[in-house]
Amino acid sequence: MNIATPIGLPVAELDTPALLVDLELLDRNVERIARVVIDDAGIGWRPHTKALKTPALAHRLIARGALGVTCAKLAEAEVMAAGGVRDILVANQVVGPAKVRRLAHLRRSADVAVAVDSEIGVRQIGAAAAAAGTEVRVVVELNVGMDRAGVAPGEETVRLARVAAGTPGVRLAGLMAWEGHTLDVEPADAKRRAIETAIGRLTDSADRCRAAGLPIDIVSCGGTGSYWITARQPGVTEIQAGGGVLGDALYRQRFGVDHDCALRIIATVTSRPTPQRVICDAGRKTMSVDSATPAVQGLAVTGVGFSAEHGALTLAEPSDTPGVGDRLEFIAGYSDTTVVLHDAIYATRNGVVEAVWPLLGRGRLT
Repeated sequence: MNIATPIGLPVAELDTPALLVDLELLDRNVERIARVVIDDAGIGWRPHTKALKTPALAHRLIARGALGVTCAKLAEAEVMAAGGVRDILVANQVVGPAKVRRLAHLRRSADVAVAVDSEIGVRQIGAAAAAAGTEVRVVVELNVGMDRAGVAPGEETVRLARVAAGTPGVRLAGLMAWEGHTLDVEPADAKRRAIETAIGRLTDSADRCRAAGLPIDIVSCGGTGSYWITARQPGVTEIQAGGGVLGDALYRQRFGVDHDCALRIIATVTSRPTPQRVICDAGRKTMSVDSATPAVQGLAVTGVGFSAEHGALTLAEPSDTPGVGDRLEFIAGYSDTTVVLHDAIYATRNGVVEAVWPLLGRGRLT
């Protein structure tokens, strides 16, 4: 497909299914995060690109003041670097000979940093960087309650930070954590306290490292589901919230994120077997249903179901509309696992395609 062809085309003329982002709503969400993090809290914004998948969108956020990006995988960082993004954090462990060699050479085209949580990981990165004649920044990842990756806060953090500070080819840049276990805590006061506790473990560890004479410039944390609280915690230097610029049903329904749902999917009605059943051409290969159900717009429905290639809606009341050939629009259930299903995203304004962004980070899993 010639990706430039649809520019200027009315959305109503796009073939379906297709992934859209409303630029007015997107920019509103960008402004929400930037105002809280950059303008009010006065700290850095390093948006995560695991949902965004395109340097074009990363540059849009950098233009609003983001200092760089966060990536989930080394391959995503390579895509961002090739697209001209220079300040990149890989918020994941990069281990093994093939990956650390790629990381060491990527440092020639971008100021890339990477999370570490083991001495083995630190030494592998250092050896690869020394062999390549580069130096790679590392941030020690802490487990502050999510129980995924990361070292224990406190002395274990200080110990690994010392290893990093003393390893040739590696430069200790700071600490990071992800307070993901706090996102759906209720009520709001309890969520705030849970975040304060988790981030307190991170910032206390940063203080302990500094007291031990270790350089801690970066204290990185905070996703879309927590950024407005995390950004105001003393000692935090940057926030990683990124997917919230797209907005989706999951953020609004489960995590209390008052953002506009800018990410949409358009589909075509392909069958009307009964007055209450509507079948469309967008199924699980088009829309993720793993974390939240996509919400169809403008229809009263009592049920929504998806198979591989079909969406099936049950109308609240029998109706002749929508008819075969009519269009449906869905709000994405979860942006992270919806965007990766598509090759491109159509950026629209007032019902017209303004840009087409190829999703170059799609499928970059290594």
